[in-house]
Amino acid sequence: METQKIKETIKRELPRLVQEDPVIRNLILELSRTEFVDKKQAQDWFQQTLAEMRNERERQDKRWEAWERRWDQNQAEQAQKWELWEKRWEKFQTEQAQKWELWEMRWEKFQTEQAQKWDEQHRKWEEMSRRLEENQKAIIALDKKLDRSIGALGARWGLKSENTFRMALAGVLEDSFGVKVMNITVVDHEGEVFGRPEQVELDIIIKNGLLIICELKSSMSNADMHIFERKARFYEKKHGQKADRLMVISPMIDPRAMQVANALNIETYSDSINVESIR
Repeated sequence: METQKIKETIKRELPRLVQEDPVIRNLILELSRTEFVDKKQAQDWFQQTLAEMRNERERQDKRWEAWERRWDQNQAEQAQKWELWEKRWEKFQTEQAQKWELWEMRWEKFQTEQAQKWDEQHRKWEEMSRRLEENQKAIIALDKKLDRSIGALGARWGLKSENTFRMALAGVLEDSFGVKVMNITVVDHEGEVFGRPEQVELDIIIKNGLLIICELKSSMSNADMHIFERKARFYEKKHGQKADRLMVISPMIDPRAMQVANALNIETYSDSINVESIR
């Protein structure tokens, strides 16, 4: 009972003593320093943490800006290459038309010379000329059809052709290994993949508990490889399951993208038929 009274007396008198007696106040402060951080230390730690968070945010912003610049540069390079190809194609068509015109002129001259030299074979020659003319018309019609086909292909080139290419690669995988390639879309609300809220699309294979995350594209740049790795990690985090293999299948992989793939342990193949066994 004596101990309980002492405790109650301390509880009752201690606040007043702390305010009035400097010795007691300093004694309590010294005893509490081993257990609690003083105000200045807490403020310093908080300011240091804020500074580190700002520095990290600035580093991430610089990395994202660098990735955007590389992406824009790659797009510009691809546009230049496509423009150069179109110019070469137009030049080729012009040269072929000129050659065809020259050949027709020479052919007409040859016909005239042969008609003068071999009058006795005029009838046979007329028959041959008629057949040749029919062949010429067929060739011209075929050439026009080819032009229309190339034009239609050019009009459809883009997302549709990319999707067709992806479906073809997925079909080879399914036929070769008896698996199902599933194309899924997950909403990235926090913007972890692209830096802003966006839908994340990727292909996955699940077989006997094995998880393979795939990227099936007609071409892969350095930026594409980084984006695929971020999409894969986002999927793993979203579903709480780590992928057994990360796989990129593309006939055109930039050499810098290959270096990124090797560093990130991403398997790369130029065609679905080259993929190692799935088990």
